[in-house]
Amino acid sequence: MRPLAIFLYELSGKSAEPFAQAGWDCICIDTQHERTWTDGTVAYIKADARHWKPSRDQMERCRFFAAFPPCDHLAVSGARWFKGKGLYLLAQSIELFAIAADWMDYLESPGFIENPVSTISTYWRKPDHICHPSDFTVWEPRDNYSKKTCLWVNDGFVMPTTARDYSLGAPDDRIHKAAPGPNRKNIRSATPSGFMRAVFDANFNEQARVAA
Repeated sequence: MRPLAIFLYELSGKSAEPFAQAGWDCICIDTQHERTWTDGTVAYIKADARHWKPSRDQMERCRFFAAFPPCDHLAVSGARWFKGKGLYLLAQSIELFAIAADWMDYLESPGFIENPVSTISTYWRKPDHICHPSDFTVWEPRDNYSKKTCLWVNDGFVMPTTARDYSLGAPDDRIHKAAPGPNRKNIRSATPSGFMRAVFDANFNEQARVAA
Protein backbone atom coordinates (compact mmCIF):
# COMPACT_ATOMS: atom_id res chain seq x y z
CA MET A 1 0.00 0.00 0.00
CA ARG A 2 1.76 3.15 -1.22
CA PRO A 3 1.89 6.10 1.17
CA LEU A 4 -0.10 9.20 0.26
CA ALA A 5 0.53 12.90 0.89
CA ILE A 6 -2.34 15.39 0.67
CA PHE A 7 -1.70 19.08 -0.03
CA LEU A 8 -4.55 21.54 0.43
CA TYR A 9 -4.65 24.88 -1.42
CA GLU A 10 -1.65 23.78 -3.50
CA LEU A 11 -1.50 25.10 -7.07
CA SER A 12 2.13 24.73 -8.18
CA GLY A 13 2.69 21.15 -7.05
CA LYS A 14 6.11 22.07 -5.63
CA SER A 15 5.18 20.78 -2.20
CA ALA A 16 4.60 17.31 -3.60
CA GLU A 17 7.90 17.00 -5.48
CA PRO A 18 10.08 15.31 -2.80
CA PHE A 19 7.26 12.93 -1.91
CA ALA A 20 6.57 11.99 -5.53
CA GLN A 21 10.29 11.48 -6.16
CA ALA A 22 10.32 9.02 -3.25
CA GLY A 23 7.51 7.02 -4.85
CA TRP A 24 4.58 8.42 -2.87
CA ASP A 25 1.15 9.16 -4.31
CA CYS A 26 0.26 12.82 -3.89
CA ILE A 27 -2.92 14.89 -4.14
CA CYS A 28 -2.83 18.66 -4.70
CA ILE A 29 -6.21 20.30 -4.19
CA ASP A 30 -6.94 23.84 -5.35
CA THR A 31 -9.83 25.70 -6.96
CA GLN A 32 -7.37 27.36 -9.39
CA HIS A 33 -6.48 24.14 -11.22
CA GLU A 34 -7.85 24.37 -14.75
CA ARG A 35 -9.06 20.79 -14.52
CA THR A 36 -8.51 17.56 -12.59
CA TRP A 37 -5.53 15.68 -14.02
CA THR A 38 -2.59 13.45 -13.09
CA ASP A 39 1.13 13.84 -13.69
CA GLY A 40 2.97 10.67 -12.70
CA THR A 41 1.99 9.94 -9.10
CA VAL A 42 0.70 13.48 -8.47
CA ALA A 43 -3.03 14.13 -8.88
CA TYR A 44 -4.10 17.75 -9.33
CA ILE A 45 -7.70 18.06 -8.25
CA LYS A 46 -9.80 21.10 -9.09
CA ALA A 47 -12.01 21.30 -6.03
CA ASP A 48 -13.16 23.51 -3.19
CA ALA A 49 -11.82 22.21 0.13
CA ARG A 50 -15.16 23.03 1.70
CA HIS A 51 -16.79 20.30 -0.38
CA TRP A 52 -14.08 17.76 -1.31
CA LYS A 53 -13.44 14.88 1.09
CA PRO A 54 -10.81 12.10 0.92
CA SER A 55 -11.98 8.58 0.25
CA ARG A 56 -11.62 5.83 2.85
CA ASP A 57 -8.60 4.45 0.98
CA GLN A 58 -6.97 7.88 0.84
CA MET A 59 -7.51 8.38 4.57
CA GLU A 60 -5.92 5.02 5.36
CA ARG A 61 -2.90 5.69 3.14
CA CYS A 62 -2.32 9.33 4.11
CA ARG A 63 1.04 9.69 5.85
CA PHE A 64 1.51 13.44 5.47
CA PHE A 65 -0.65 16.56 5.20
CA ALA A 66 0.13 20.19 4.46
CA ALA A 67 -2.10 23.19 3.78
CA PHE A 68 -1.42 26.65 2.40
CA PRO A 69 -4.65 28.62 3.00
CA PRO A 70 -5.12 31.83 1.00
CA CYS A 71 -3.76 34.70 3.07
CA ASP A 72 -5.24 37.61 1.08
CA HIS A 73 -7.46 38.80 3.90
CA LEU A 74 -5.46 37.59 6.89
CA ALA A 75 -1.84 38.72 6.36
CA VAL A 76 -0.90 41.64 8.58
CA SER A 77 1.06 43.11 5.66
CA GLY A 78 -2.32 44.13 4.24
CA ALA A 79 -3.76 45.39 7.52
CA ARG A 80 -4.33 48.89 6.15
CA TRP A 81 -6.91 47.42 3.77
CA PHE A 82 -8.83 45.34 6.34
CA LYS A 83 -11.69 47.78 6.86
CA GLY A 84 -12.34 48.11 3.15
CA LYS A 85 -12.47 44.36 2.58
CA GLY A 86 -15.45 43.76 4.83
CA LEU A 87 -16.42 41.02 7.22
CA TYR A 88 -17.45 38.42 4.62
CA LEU A 89 -13.98 38.20 3.05
CA LEU A 90 -12.41 37.98 6.49
CA ALA A 91 -14.87 35.26 7.51
CA GLN A 92 -14.18 33.30 4.32
CA SER A 93 -10.43 33.36 4.90
CA ILE A 94 -10.82 32.21 8.48
CA GLU A 95 -13.16 29.43 7.30
CA LEU A 96 -10.58 28.14 4.79
CA PHE A 97 -7.90 28.14 7.48
CA ALA A 98 -10.26 26.38 9.90
CA ILE A 99 -10.94 23.67 7.32
CA ALA A 100 -7.19 23.06 7.06
CA ALA A 101 -6.96 22.78 10.85
CA ASP A 102 -9.83 20.29 10.90
CA TRP A 103 -8.18 18.19 8.18
CA MET A 104 -4.87 18.16 10.02
CA ASP A 105 -6.59 16.78 13.10
CA TYR A 106 -8.84 14.42 11.14
CA LEU A 107 -6.11 12.72 9.09
CA GLU A 108 -3.90 12.03 12.11
CA SER A 109 -0.69 12.14 10.08
CA PRO A 110 2.31 14.50 10.44
CA GLY A 111 1.34 17.85 9.03
CA PHE A 112 1.46 21.63 9.05
CA ILE A 113 -0.49 24.70 7.97
CA GLU A 114 1.49 27.55 6.43
CA ASN A 115 0.66 31.25 6.37
CA PRO A 116 2.56 34.51 6.55
CA VAL A 117 2.36 36.60 9.69
CA SER A 118 -1.39 36.88 10.01
CA THR A 119 -4.33 37.62 12.26
CA ILE A 120 -4.74 33.86 12.85
CA SER A 121 -2.35 34.35 15.76
CA THR A 122 -5.10 36.44 17.37
CA TYR A 123 -8.12 34.39 16.32
CA TRP A 124 -6.65 30.95 17.07
CA ARG A 125 -3.12 30.60 18.46
CA LYS A 126 0.43 31.68 17.79
CA PRO A 127 2.45 29.66 15.23
CA ASP A 128 4.66 26.83 16.39
CA HIS A 129 7.56 27.80 14.11
CA ILE A 130 8.69 30.78 12.03
CA CYS A 131 11.21 30.48 9.20
CA HIS A 132 12.36 31.92 5.86
CA PRO A 133 13.02 30.10 2.55
CA SER A 134 16.68 31.15 2.90
CA ASP A 135 16.93 28.99 6.02
CA PHE A 136 17.06 25.89 3.78
CA THR A 137 19.33 26.92 0.90
CA VAL A 138 21.57 23.88 1.43
CA TRP A 139 18.63 21.98 -0.04
CA GLU A 140 17.87 24.53 -2.78
CA PRO A 141 20.23 27.49 -3.47
CA ARG A 142 17.59 29.25 -5.59
CA ASP A 143 15.53 29.81 -2.44
CA ASN A 144 17.91 32.45 -1.10
CA TYR A 145 15.21 34.98 -0.33
CA SER A 146 13.38 36.24 2.74
CA LYS A 147 9.71 35.65 3.43
CA LYS A 148 8.63 35.37 7.03
CA THR A 149 6.64 32.16 7.14
CA CYS A 150 4.57 30.87 10.05
CA LEU A 151 3.83 27.20 10.62
CA TRP A 152 1.11 25.68 12.75
CA VAL A 153 1.95 21.98 13.19
CA ASN A 154 0.54 18.89 14.84
CA ASP A 155 2.28 16.65 17.35
CA GLY A 156 3.59 14.24 14.70
CA PHE A 157 5.42 16.87 12.64
CA VAL A 158 9.19 17.24 12.92
CA MET A 159 10.49 20.73 12.12
CA PRO A 160 13.60 20.46 9.93
CA THR A 161 16.87 21.90 11.18
CA THR A 162 17.95 25.16 9.59
CA ALA A 163 20.46 24.52 6.78
CA ARG A 164 21.66 27.77 5.22
CA ASP A 165 24.31 28.03 2.55
CA TYR A 166 26.07 31.19 3.73
CA SER A 167 28.27 31.28 0.62
CA LEU A 168 25.22 32.62 -1.28
CA GLY A 169 25.33 35.92 0.56
CA ALA A 170 22.43 37.82 2.08
CA PRO A 171 18.91 36.73 1.09
CA ASP A 172 17.11 39.00 -1.37
CA ASP A 173 13.60 40.41 -1.02
CA ARG A 174 12.11 39.25 -4.33
CA ILE A 175 8.75 38.54 -2.71
CA HIS A 176 8.34 42.13 -1.60
CA LYS A 177 9.45 43.36 -5.04
CA ALA A 178 7.26 41.00 -7.07
CA ALA A 179 5.82 42.89 -10.02
CA PRO A 180 2.10 43.78 -9.92
CA GLY A 181 -0.14 41.64 -12.06
CA PRO A 182 -2.60 38.75 -12.08
CA ASN A 183 0.10 36.19 -11.17
CA ARG A 184 1.64 38.18 -8.30
CA LYS A 185 -0.35 36.36 -5.62
CA ASN A 186 0.64 32.90 -6.87
CA ILE A 187 4.30 33.90 -7.27
CA ARG A 188 4.37 35.18 -3.69
CA SER A 189 2.64 32.11 -2.28
CA ALA A 190 4.58 29.38 -4.15
CA THR A 191 6.09 26.88 -1.72
CA PRO A 192 9.93 26.92 -1.47
CA SER A 193 11.36 23.64 -2.78
CA GLY A 194 14.24 23.60 -0.32
CA PHE A 195 11.95 23.80 2.68
CA MET A 196 9.80 20.90 1.46
CA ARG A 197 12.89 18.75 0.78
CA ALA A 198 14.05 19.48 4.31
CA VAL A 199 10.58 18.62 5.64
CA PHE A 200 10.58 15.27 3.86
CA ASP A 201 14.06 14.44 5.12
CA ALA A 202 13.30 15.39 8.73
CA ASN A 203 10.00 13.54 8.89
CA PHE A 204 10.70 10.44 6.83
CA ASN A 205 14.35 9.93 5.82
CA GLU A 206 15.47 10.67 9.38
CA GLN A 207 13.01 8.14 10.78
CA ALA A 208 14.35 5.53 8.36
CA ARG A 209 17.92 6.24 9.48
CA VAL A 210 16.98 5.90 13.16
CA ALA A 211 15.08 2.66 12.52
CA ALA A 212 18.08 1.22 10.71
